[in-house]
This record gives sequence, C-alpha cells and structure tokens, in this order.
Amino acid sequence: QVQLVESGGGLVQAGDSLRLSCAASGRTFSNHGMGWFRQGPGKARELVAGVNQNSMTYYSDSVKGRFTISRDNTKNTVHLQMNSLKPEDTADYYCALRQDPSYSISSSRYAYDYWGQGTQVTVST
Repeated sequence: QVQLVESGGGLVQAGDSLRLSCAASGRTFSNHGMGWFRQGPGKARELVAGVNQNSMTYYSDSVKGRFTISRDNTKNTVHLQMNSLKPEDTADYYCALRQDPSYSISSSRYAYDYWGQGTQVTVST
C-alpha cells in the first residue's frame, strides 16, 4: 500500500517562502510521476506542479517562476519550494502519486491514484 505524508505547511506572510515535503513509501518511487495539488476554500483541487520519472516538470501559470518542484529518488521524497508567497496561495496542499507509468504529466486529479492527507498553507497580507 502506498503512503504519502506531507509536511512543511504553516502560516506565513506575503512574500515569505515555505518548503513542502512529501515522503512516499510502498512503491518503487522512481517509477512514478508525482504532483502537488492545492485546494483553496470553495475551489476545485488544482495541480500546481508536477514532476515525471525523468524529473521533467510542469507548473501552473499561477505559480510559474515562484514555485519549484523537485524529487529525490534516493530518499523517496518530493519537495515543493514556494517563494514569494501570495494570499491567493492559501490552500490545503496535497502530494499525489500517479500509478500509470506514462511519462506525461497530467493536470487532472483523476490521473493520480494515491494522495497524502494534505498540509495547510496560509499566507497573510
């Protein structure tokens, strides 16, 4: 059984940085694409960044240039470095693993099979 455990969320001020981490177990981590999603109050869950097995990355327009996703296959972890945070980045952030061996990065939540419990990020003005 795959387990994903996020950490690193918190309350910060606009302009600050946070680094989220997701530790994975139960799969050969390097064989799977990973994604970081977020869900703000009253909003749909959206992909903010994805990384495939070759460490190719994808970013949503709203975070491009501010967020960086990376993976460490030796530690079965994926990170999301978030810089220049804005109040609109406030959301619950979720790590997700894609079971499909495809190297494409999907922005659909339905393409991901395993999810962490989420970590809350709050950005104040």
